[in-house]
Amino acid sequence: MTSTPQKAVLAAVDELHGVLSLAEVLLLTGRSLDLQGLDKEVETICSAAAALPPEEGRIALPALADLLKQVDGLHGRLSAR
Repeated sequence: MTSTPQKAVLAAVDELHGVLSLAEVLLLTGRSLDLQGLDKEVETICSAAAALPPEEGRIALPALADLLKQVDGLHGRLSAR
């Protein structure tokens, strides 16, 4: 399987989904969270997505939108804590 920038972006989004899912579980169980570096990871993904050709970027858009929902949800739960 050939790696492409689009596949790299989608793989990074999937990986971050996993990290955020773990953070949500930790939060729900009352454990402490260390989200240091999360902003840098999101910035890297966004920069890579912005550098994609328009058609590839449009294909990645739903995955990026889902990631944003997950980040917003985690932020909301952290703020309510």
